[in-house]
Amino acid sequence: MSTTLATLDSTELQARIQRFQNARDQILEQIRRVIVGQEEVIEQVMIALFVGGHCLITGLPGTAKTLLVRTLAQALGLEFRRIQFTPDLMPSDITGTDIIEEDPTTGRRTWTFVPGPIFSNVLLADEINRTPPKTQSALLEAMQELSCTVRGNHYKIRPPFFVLATQNPIELEGTYPLPEAQLDRFIFNTLLDYLSAEDEVKVLGLTTTTHQAKVEAVTTAEEILEFQQLVRMVPIADSVAKYAVNLVRATRATDASSPDFVRNYVNFGASVRAAQFLVLASKARALMRHRYHVSYEDVIALMRPILRHRILLNFKAESDRLTQDDILKKLLEAMPAPRE
Repeated sequence: MSTTLATLDSTELQARIQRFQNARDQILEQIRRVIVGQEEVIEQVMIALFVGGHCLITGLPGTAKTLLVRTLAQALGLEFRRIQFTPDLMPSDITGTDIIEEDPTTGRRTWTFVPGPIFSNVLLADEINRTPPKTQSALLEAMQELSCTVRGNHYKIRPPFFVLATQNPIELEGTYPLPEAQLDRFIFNTLLDYLSAEDEVKVLGLTTTTHQAKVEAVTTAEEILEFQQLVRMVPIADSVAKYAVNLVRATRATDASSPDFVRNYVNFGASVRAAQFLVLASKARALMRHRYHVSYEDVIALMRPILRHRILLNFKAESDRLTQDDILKKLLEAMPAPRE
């Protein structure tokens, strides 16, 4: 029988929920020492961490993508590694490689595995679309299976393990678009936009003076794993789960429930994994907002960042200058949530 918040001992439950919410507030406080604005982006990245998912961050140069990930890893007290993806990056540069070591006393030679940067807790894959598919596939195995294969040997990656990948949306020269199978592994495609004028002035105050922000670790790897279990215990009503599934199914042009504009503009819709992520992320969002059940509001708020990289538009959509976000916005208007 699965455990839910309702089946746990009330005292223990209250303590675990209280610790989760305190940790969330403390993490946010640490991030705010360095990062200005971007509330939505920070919330989505934190949700990905609390459900054990990976996050793709799409933003223009200079929008603090790398700084955000590094700061978050420090606040979580997790081991952080960064890989700068380039066209000449090899799979072994990510996974690690076997080297021959010689015992000086016996002269005997043995193969020794030297782990690569993938053996960490938070892996920043910077400009992930700048490396060829062969290297991207090595990362794909780690993201999905929590393991990697080197020279036929299988190595497990200890959880928690998060890939936070960044990509630049404007430079298309010398890039390798991520395959749909790999995009589907990311729980979110988070968009980083420019800050408001007021926030940009705050950034100058933080970065052009002698001020140096110190980020302190407020949690541990073990605690993050406990939080992930707690999130999965949050109950969701059948009606809310059904609404999430219906939204995902409506993105498929072949489904009977899909509106006409989806059939006109969408080649391929979202997979079952999208519905799983939508429900899981909604559970984390509810708990982060001090609620103990998932509401329609959670599903609606997270629907676009979870689905935008999972639907493939056709040429007609391109010629009419429609984006995935335009289609998803129309879908929410066509399928409003029932009254709570």
